[in-house]
Amino acid sequence: MKKDFIKIVTIGGGSSYTPELVEGFIKRYDSLPINELWLVDIEAGREKLEIVGALAKRMVKKAGIPMNIILSYDRREALKNATFVTTQMRVGRLPARILDERIPLSHGIIGQETNGAGGMFKAFRTIPVILDIVKDMEELCPEAWLINFTNPTGIITEAILQYTNFKKAIGLCNVPVNMIEGFSKMLNADENDVTMEIQGTNHFIFATDVFVKGQSRFEELLEKYANLTKEDTIQMKNFVSLPYSPSFIKGLNAIPCPYHNYYFFTKEQLEEELEQFKTGTVRGEVVYKTEEELFEIYKQEELQEKPEQLSQRGGAKYSDAACNLIQSIYNNTGDIQYVNVKNNGAISDLPQNSAVEIACRITSDGPKPLSTGNLKLPISGYVHMIKSFERMVAEAAVTGDKNLAIAALNLNPLCPSDKIANVVIDELIEAHKDYLPQFK
Repeated sequence: MKKDFIKIVTIGGGSSYTPELVEGFIKRYDSLPINELWLVDIEAGREKLEIVGALAKRMVKKAGIPMNIILSYDRREALKNATFVTTQMRVGRLPARILDERIPLSHGIIGQETNGAGGMFKAFRTIPVILDIVKDMEELCPEAWLINFTNPTGIITEAILQYTNFKKAIGLCNVPVNMIEGFSKMLNADENDVTMEIQGTNHFIFATDVFVKGQSRFEELLEKYANLTKEDTIQMKNFVSLPYSPSFIKGLNAIPCPYHNYYFFTKEQLEEELEQFKTGTVRGEVVYKTEEELFEIYKQEELQEKPEQLSQRGGAKYSDAACNLIQSIYNNTGDIQYVNVKNNGAISDLPQNSAVEIACRITSDGPKPLSTGNLKLPISGYVHMIKSFERMVAEAAVTGDKNLAIAALNLNPLCPSDKIANVVIDELIEAHKDYLPQFK
């Protein structure tokens, strides 16, 4: 897809992640010579965009590359003739995330921004906006690729597949990148030599094989993984991963991603979150303070590079994964990456037209999913349940069907009671009513 002029548009440009994105593009400039990087935000995000945009310009100047940084509050103007569009937005900003966490916890169920009730309402706020962006892209840059790393990316990819005819959307997550990093250490192998077979949906994937230079090392890895201590588990910034019993891992014959802690250690995760609820330290509240500190650092005019403190923000590596994906599409590299795309038979017993997170070869025609056959028996029922939940949430986000939303939350393993599902959904709809016109 070589083009003489590369224009990348980042919607949610005022995000604290943007310096990592800019750093990634600078590092890859020789193979991805971007002419224009448009950072787009809404008027309410003006202050953050101005701060991040100024830092981005200083970073590019220091690097000595002719990448033009353009700040914009006009999405349609920015999208004209884009080559790639990335989305990293948060509808309702961090106060909405805090409500997604605190309201469920006030009723004794897990509050988390991508799983259960919290993930559902982040999807409800975000999907209509994403579908509007897709509509604009079909008109203004129909050849551009959409790289979405707004959460919950799997449900958002599902909505694009079910409710648009747009063929060039890819969902991205940093969890597989963290898994590869962790597996590489366990196998004492170079990260660049490690690939995996995965089955499932976003934040609900299982590694079912792992390769070093194309040779399976899964049995060795499974044995090591079954005997991890708490200190050795693959950790995310936003929660503590607990080690599984050897019996469970060996019986599963697959390695869960870190987010499975919410499902397989629900009691322990809920206890921890309820303690955070009491002390005003749920993850959204912690991130709110972290972001305040980051933006004070970003303001420093002598700062000309991504600060180390950004690594404390939960989504580190999202942006680097996005840069890798864009570079690979642009250069038709054929390397393996882990993305959310249309299934197309890659997992035989999931719906063909549904979104899965899976290993793909990345080409100039986009990701080509690597076939894995049927879901492995021990994980099959769970993956089908979560996939149904995602499809119901996507439909409710588009239709505003509250009854469907209640049924979806009831079917999610994190919800213990129909009564709680009704109360939590009523309270979250009321709390987010300014961002949920479809439910009025």
